[in-house]
Amino acid sequence: MKNLENDLDIVVAEGAAETKELAQKKNTTKKRTTRTKKSNTEEVNDAVDKATVKKDNKDKDKAATKASRSRRTTKKADEDLEVAVQEAKVEGEKAVKKTTKKTAKKKDNVDEKKAEVKPKKTRTRTKKTVDEPVSLEIEELNIDNIKEYKQELPVGKNERSGNVSDFNIYLFHEGNNYESYKFMGCHLVEENGIKGARFTTWAPNASVVNVVGDFSEWKSNDNNKLKKISESGLWSGFIPELKAGAVYKYAITSKDGKKVVLKSDPYAFSSELRPNTASLITEVSDYTWKDEKWIEKRNNTNVYESPINIYELHLGSWSRKEDGSFYSYLELAETLPAYVEEMGYTHVELMPIMEHPLDDSWGYQVTGYYSVTRRYGSSDDFKVLVDSLHEKNIGVILDWVPGHFCKDEHGLYMFDGTPTYEYSEVSKQENKGWGAANFDLGRPEVKSFLISNALYWLKNFHIDGLRVDAVANMIYLDYDRKHGEWKPNKYGGRENLEAVEFLKALNKAIFKQVNNILVVAEESTSWPMVTKPVDIGGLGFNFKWNMGWMNDMLRYIQIDPIYRKHHHNLITFSMMYNYSENFILPISHDEVVHGKKSLVDKMWGDYWNKFAGLRLFISYMLAHPGKKLLFMGSEFGQFIEWRNREGLEFKLIEQFEMHRDTQKFFKDINKFYLENEALWQYDYNTNGFEWIDADNSTQSIIVFARKTDDPKKSLIYVCNFTSVVYYDFNIGVPYLGEYQEVFNTDSKEYGGSGQRIGENLFSEKSPWHNQKYKLTIKVPPMATLILKPVNIIDDVEEKEQNVLKGLDFDKAISIAEKQIKDKE
Repeated sequence: MKNLENDLDIVVAEGAAETKELAQKKNTTKKRTTRTKKSNTEEVNDAVDKATVKKDNKDKDKAATKASRSRRTTKKADEDLEVAVQEAKVEGEKAVKKTTKKTAKKKDNVDEKKAEVKPKKTRTRTKKTVDEPVSLEIEELNIDNIKEYKQELPVGKNERSGNVSDFNIYLFHEGNNYESYKFMGCHLVEENGIKGARFTTWAPNASVVNVVGDFSEWKSNDNNKLKKISESGLWSGFIPELKAGAVYKYAITSKDGKKVVLKSDPYAFSSELRPNTASLITEVSDYTWKDEKWIEKRNNTNVYESPINIYELHLGSWSRKEDGSFYSYLELAETLPAYVEEMGYTHVELMPIMEHPLDDSWGYQVTGYYSVTRRYGSSDDFKVLVDSLHEKNIGVILDWVPGHFCKDEHGLYMFDGTPTYEYSEVSKQENKGWGAANFDLGRPEVKSFLISNALYWLKNFHIDGLRVDAVANMIYLDYDRKHGEWKPNKYGGRENLEAVEFLKALNKAIFKQVNNILVVAEESTSWPMVTKPVDIGGLGFNFKWNMGWMNDMLRYIQIDPIYRKHHHNLITFSMMYNYSENFILPISHDEVVHGKKSLVDKMWGDYWNKFAGLRLFISYMLAHPGKKLLFMGSEFGQFIEWRNREGLEFKLIEQFEMHRDTQKFFKDINKFYLENEALWQYDYNTNGFEWIDADNSTQSIIVFARKTDDPKKSLIYVCNFTSVVYYDFNIGVPYLGEYQEVFNTDSKEYGGSGQRIGENLFSEKSPWHNQKYKLTIKVPPMATLILKPVNIIDDVEEKEQNVLKGLDFDKAISIAEKQIKDKE
C-alpha cells in the first residue's frame, strides 16, 4: 500500500479479527507464559513513527490524525457492551502486536487496488465446500471506540450505503447494530467504477447462497453467488448492472447441500404485491418532507401532559371504492386527514402496513418488515399520507409486531433451512394458536434486525409512535401454552428473560435517538413497571394499554341497569391502580370482531338506550384519567361488526338521523376534550382526579372532579348509568359559587331526551360527599352531565378559619372574639 491509512486499516482490522478468535477460545486455551506487552495505542504509535519517516508532510498530517484518534479516551460504556469491550481490549493488545509485525513484512507486497483482506485459514471453521469468510471494504475498527459509537440519523434522512464494513459486521453479530438496514439487504451502489447491486444476508447454516431473479432466469450460477464474510453467517456479493425494479430472491442451500429454498429478502425495502412474493430492488428515496413545523412541535411537547385521543383504523377497510378495490395512499391523503381533523382526534393508529401475504391477517402476519405494503402504493406514496396527516396536526402511530412472524415458505421461517429468526427450542418456537413463529429475542442478529426496524420506521417515515403488539406473548414462556408445553427459565420462573432484555434494549435505543415518541405496550397482564424507565427496573415503554379498565367497562355496559348496582365496582375499580402505569384506555379492533358485536351494539337496551349508553360510555372514557384510543366506525354508531373486506358504512350518516346525531356528538365531545386541559394535563398525577361520590351503587351514579392548577378550569362529572331521571339530586362540590352545565350527553341534538339544566346553579354552604359545599341538580337518564365553576366566591368564614389555624396568634384571637360577639 502507498499510504499510511490503508496500512493502519490492515493492522487494526486483522487485529480485530484475531481478537474475536482469541476471545472465543479464551476459556479453553492453555495458560500462556506471561510476557511484557505494549498497549494497543503504543503499537499503533510505533507503526506511525516507522511509516512517517518515508512520507511527506501531507502524510504526516494524516498519520497524526490517525494516531490522535487512537489515543482518545473512551466515554462511559453502554451497559450492554461494557463487559465484552473490556475483555476484547485485553485480547486485542495481543492480536494487534502480532498483526503489526506481520503487516510490516507484507506491506510492500500488498496490491493497492485490492479491497479484501483474506483471514488466516487456521481461523476458518467452515468445510472446504463452503466459501471462506472474506472481509469487504475494510474500515478502521478501533476496539477502544466501540463504547462511544453512536448511530445517529437526522430525522428525514434516508441514508443507505451498502457498506459492509468490519465495524458493521461486528455490531450486527453483537446485537448492537441499530441501523443494519443501511448495509443488509440490497443496495444500488458503484464498486470499482461499475454500477450494480450489493446483496447481504444472514444465513448462518447455509452452505451456499445465490441471488436469483429474472436477470438469471431464476437459476443459480457463479455470477450470482454470494461469499461468506463472517463465521456467524453473513453472506455478501456484488452483481453488476442490476437496476431498480428488478425482482429477486435468495436461493439458499442447506447445510448438507441437499435442499434449496427460495426466500424473500428480510431487509427488502419493497416487495411484490400478493400473491407474488419476490423482493424488489429499490432506489434511495429522494422524497422531500414538508412537516418541519409538526416535527418541531412534537419535539417540544410534553406527551404526558397533552391531549392524546387516537383514532385506530385499517387502511384497507376505512373506505372502499364502489367496485370494492382499495383507495391508494395518495387517495387517502386527500380524504383521511381532513376527516380525522374534523372529528377532533389527535393521532391515528394504523394497523400494520408492513408487507404481509394474507389480507385476513390484518397485517399481523408479516413477511416484509422493511417493506410498505404495495396494496395501497409505494413507500413514497405512504410518506405523502404521513405528511398530509402531519399538516393537519395529526400524529401517526404504527402497529408493530416484533414478537412473532408469518410461517409462509418465502418468509423468515426456517430461513436457511434451520431455525434462524425463530427459536430453535420447540417449547418457545411457535404460538400454535396464531399459527406463527416466535422471534428468538435472545439472538444478537435478531435483536439487530428488530431494533433497526423500529428505528427505520420512526426515522425514515417520520412516524410518531409504535404500538408494540402482543407483549405478553413475548415475556411469558407459558403464554397460550398448556402444562408440559413450556419450560421454566433458569430461575424456575415463567418469564422469558431474553425477551425482557430485548424490550429494555429496544426502548433505550428508541428514546436515545428519537424525541417525544410514543412507544405503547399492548400488555394484557399485570407485569409490573411496564412504563417505568429501564434504569430503575422498568421495561422502558412510556405508555401501556389499560386492558383491565377495558374489560371491566365492556362487561358493565352490557348488564341490565336493574342489576348494575351489584357490579358497581366495575366502573370504579380502575382508579385503584390507575397511577401504577401511564395508561391508554383502548377500545380497539379486537373488541368489535369475532362475534363480540360493534361498540354501540354491546350497549344494553333498545335502540334509544344503545345510543344513549354509547354517549355515556364515551363521555366517561374521555373523562377517566389516561390517554384514549377508539377504533373506526364507533364514531357514528355502526351496528355491524368490523369487516376487513368492506369499507365502513358511512352511508348510515346520510340515511339515519340517529347516526348523524351520534357523529355530531363525537365531534363535540372530542372538541370538548381538546379544549379542557383538566381532562389531560394531570392524567398521571393524583392532583388531576378526585372522587366526590364513588359509592352510590344503589342508583348507579358516580360523581367526580377533573382538576388543574386553576380551580376555574375544573370540571364536575355526574354519570348516571340507569334510565331514570333524578330531580333535586344533591352532589358535593369543592367550591362556593356559580356552576354552569357545559356538556350534557342527553341533549336532543345528540339524539337524547333533552333533560338539561336551563340555568346556572349556585352551591350552598352545606357539607356533602366530603365536600364543603352542596349543589342541587337534575340528573338526565343514561347520560353524563358536566358542570364547571364559572364564578367562584371567596368564602370569608373559611378564610377566617384558615387564619385561626395559622401562626398569627394575636390576629386569630381578634377574629375569634369578633365571631363570638357577632353570634351574641
